[in-house]
Amino acid sequence: MGGNLMPSVLNERFILSGAARKVFLTVGLITLGQAAIAVAAGVFNVRDYGAAGDGETLDTAAIQKAIDACATAGGGRVVMPPGKYLSGTVHLKSNVTLFLEAGARLIGTTKLDEYKHPIPPASMPEAKWGKWHRALILGDGVENIAIAGDGVIDGNKVFDATGEEKMRGPHTFVFVNCKNVTVRDVSFIDSANYAIFFMASDDVSIRNVTFTGGWDGVHFRGSPDRDCRNVSIIGCEFYTGDDSIAGRYWENTLISDCIVNSSCNGIRLIGPAKHLIIHGCLFYGPGVHPHRTSNRRNMLAGINLQPGAWDATKGELDDVLISDITMHNVATPFHFSLKPGNTAGSITLDRVTATGVYRAAASVESWAEEPFENVVFRDVTISYNGGGKRQKAREEVKSPGVDARGLPAWGFYARNVQDLMFDNVRLRYEKEDLRPVIICDRVGRLTLQDLSFPEADQADEPIVLNDVKHVQRGTMKKETGN
Repeated sequence: MGGNLMPSVLNERFILSGAARKVFLTVGLITLGQAAIAVAAGVFNVRDYGAAGDGETLDTAAIQKAIDACATAGGGRVVMPPGKYLSGTVHLKSNVTLFLEAGARLIGTTKLDEYKHPIPPASMPEAKWGKWHRALILGDGVENIAIAGDGVIDGNKVFDATGEEKMRGPHTFVFVNCKNVTVRDVSFIDSANYAIFFMASDDVSIRNVTFTGGWDGVHFRGSPDRDCRNVSIIGCEFYTGDDSIAGRYWENTLISDCIVNSSCNGIRLIGPAKHLIIHGCLFYGPGVHPHRTSNRRNMLAGINLQPGAWDATKGELDDVLISDITMHNVATPFHFSLKPGNTAGSITLDRVTATGVYRAAASVESWAEEPFENVVFRDVTISYNGGGKRQKAREEVKSPGVDARGLPAWGFYARNVQDLMFDNVRLRYEKEDLRPVIICDRVGRLTLQDLSFPEADQADEPIVLNDVKHVQRGTMKKETGN
């Protein structure tokens, strides 16, 4: 992965929306701005400020002196040459790029009192969590900052018996209330909590970064009155124990050309988002690295959009485009759900292939008063493991928790959707499944255009419609076998 942004994402089938064009423009400006900083300003070597780089000496003070000197000089590049730099929290300053050369490794110390945390905006629910925000690298209210190079940032699996789940330690890179942030080419390994965590920040570009182990790879949050705006995650590789990409209150977000391997969810949205594009990504399980809390490796949902599932996060999910996606060995390819207080406008899925789906049908389900307004599945092929029994089809569908669960249909389940379209959708199973293929409850308009699926000899009616006001049927093909 890598190369220029535009050729890697665009092709004749992908037409950018206005929101996406804004994201691309923002990314370009950030990249050019950071490059200008590195060229125009000075270079500050942490060795010149006393860093030992021997993996034993605590180099926090020396690294901070180099950063402070760089900031005082008006900005530039703080270089970490090859070596092992043991450190507690270092504070990035405006106009500073922390550059890790190949062979450089920044390692989090196990001494918990060496870590500091920012003060999130008081309007954010997370503000009261205090030390949970601790970080190895911290940016607080700064702008034009970057982390780059071919080096490694090692969270060192720092354990904290008083932390979240009685084990999680500091995040690796935290920034709050920041603008123009670039992370490029580096590798994050063994983060003691999230690898990159940011709040209330804008114009963020994460490119060609590898995340290995730890919990979440990239997690970002706004608040009800303040979204995170103009975020791009491009050409990255995720091999995470927890969700690879997660968060809430996003506006103008692009996730493109990424490899996503997780022992939890690939992408988990836990709150509102507007103008979200997920394009050209590969999602696959089981996880290369285990979920550190449970030690399991099975991957859950590929893409899990669930505003309100964790806590009350009122707001809208709208203008979502998911295109050119491949998935393998996931619990379900898509789990879209709404809870009271949330609404959803337009969601379009285009050119998606999923195989080895082992737990649940894809679902679009509103448990709020308001329905999903308009959801389109176009050019979608999904192959399930199958094997479901008829009695499962009789089970009552209850409001979901935080993860996908088994359903009485094996292909798709829809609940409380205003306008739902299946256009060129192919559903398959490996083992004969006696549940219905599709169940729709409370759908205003259902369009079944060019739909194909196998029909088991002993199965009941393949498509079950409850309180569906209008059905438009195109070509439907029932097949034998899988």
